[in-house]
Amino acid sequence: MDSRNLSLQIARRARALRCTLKGVKETSSWYAHRTLGIAHRGASAVAPANTLSAFEKAVELGADGIELDVHLSADGVPVVIHDYTVDATTDGHGRVADMTLAQLKRLDAGSYFDPTFAGERIPTLEEALTVIAINSLLLNVELKTTSLRDDGLERAVIACIERSTIQHGEAFANQVLLSSFNPFSLRRAKRIAPHIPVGLLYAPDLPLPLRRAWLAFLAPHEARHPEHTLVDERYVTWARRHNYRVHTWTVDDPDEMGRLINLGVDAIITNVPDVLRQLLKSRA
Repeated sequence: MDSRNLSLQIARRARALRCTLKGVKETSSWYAHRTLGIAHRGASAVAPANTLSAFEKAVELGADGIELDVHLSADGVPVVIHDYTVDATTDGHGRVADMTLAQLKRLDAGSYFDPTFAGERIPTLEEALTVIAINSLLLNVELKTTSLRDDGLERAVIACIERSTIQHGEAFANQVLLSSFNPFSLRRAKRIAPHIPVGLLYAPDLPLPLRRAWLAFLAPHEARHPEHTLVDERYVTWARRHNYRVHTWTVDDPDEMGRLINLGVDAIITNVPDVLRQLLKSRA
């Protein structure tokens, strides 16, 4: 299929999805009447974060879904890496945004974690989506941008998701949620694709008035993604009253997992999805 025909098909599919899902606050794929286990950057306790190996390991360990981080390369390709630079998780140096996809693909993204992962590459979002789609996993894409203005990230990510929807079937559209600490990014995403649910990330240092009012105005969203120490019974009650789902991060301690499950959070983002899965099974 040539790029022009594919673009036309994506546009038609996007219009159809927006009509079908307009006004829908949630999708059945995301909410299974129990707490879901989302693998943070894949199974990042046992494989290099945000790599295909980490995503495949998350499947083996029984994760319900995967959280990953996306930046744009210098040539506009969505790539999966957490930091704004490549220094911490590859053998290279420099800003992700200053490197082309070809340059990023030459970097070793595995050896820093363990020599057995030598030669692991930074995946594109498209490569990650293939692993996630064929395994029917849920997907939380964190948009990594600090820009108040449109830098093209949201449009590129959504185009990639819609191409995957064409390739893997319409059900794939129900597997995806976008998240960000940047409410302007979420607002841009909602304008482009109102049918894709979004979740607002925040940490304890965000003042409460901004958390509850200003950010909700800036970025209409379906889910709240608070750091786990912010979550208590009062918080969950408040979120339910405002029709927000609660996806909390990053929780590796079994006792804290248990506390959050008891509160009824919708999803726990964790580096150890196998630990969470065993805990959930023991309570079933």
